[in-house]
Amino acid sequence: MKFPFGLFVVCLVAGLWPAAKAAAQTPRSLANEMVGQWELATAGRDRACVVTLRNDPVPLGMKVEFEKGCEEVLPFTGAIASWTVKGLDLVRFQDERGEPVIDVTEVEGGILEGVRTGEGVYILQNLVAARALSKSSDQMIGDWVMVRGNGNPICGLTLTNNEADGPENFQVFLKPKCDPMVGRFAPSMWRIERGEMLLISASGEVWRFGADDHAQWRRIPDSADPFIMVRQ
Repeated sequence: MKFPFGLFVVCLVAGLWPAAKAAAQTPRSLANEMVGQWELATAGRDRACVVTLRNDPVPLGMKVEFEKGCEEVLPFTGAIASWTVKGLDLVRFQDERGEPVIDVTEVEGGILEGVRTGEGVYILQNLVAARALSKSSDQMIGDWVMVRGNGNPICGLTLTNNEADGPENFQVFLKPKCDPMVGRFAPSMWRIERGEMLLISASGEVWRFGADDHAQWRRIPDSADPFIMVRQ
């Protein structure tokens, strides 16, 4: 018995329709996920403001609102008239003509990143998560000791909440008798950035530490003989 060609085509189209429909809905799903309050900030979060993305239609996109003072903190926001989703994973902030002011894409859950030529990297992060990150900075203040993987201490440090070169950077002080390697590095500032703790020297050298499962901070990238920050 021959299978009618016309019925084959109908079945084929019917089988493909759910997948095609899902693919077509993907940008809209992202748009739905983006509705709400976000923090738009420089990579170091030294300049930041609150952005509210709405799903109300406006010419060429959807409505965007900035908290008072955003344009002074991030001047380019003054040119943003709307936002929209392009393709599968790009969120565009655009001017009144629909031209991009900044495009951001997701780099990890709840964090999107974009670049403005001549200015650098900007981060768009869920506002609740961003504020929780700021709170975690307060929890870091105090005395710490840096140890090797075998537990031998190599340097004591005090993380303070004294601002240093911007509101997101804070002073750090080394205690006497540090290992020469740490002494040469001589960090003068620290900050929390995208879930990592950064120690920064006066020359701009950066050591990055990530939290582990034991409430400690291990230097990134990890190694066989790691540097670990442990609270005293």
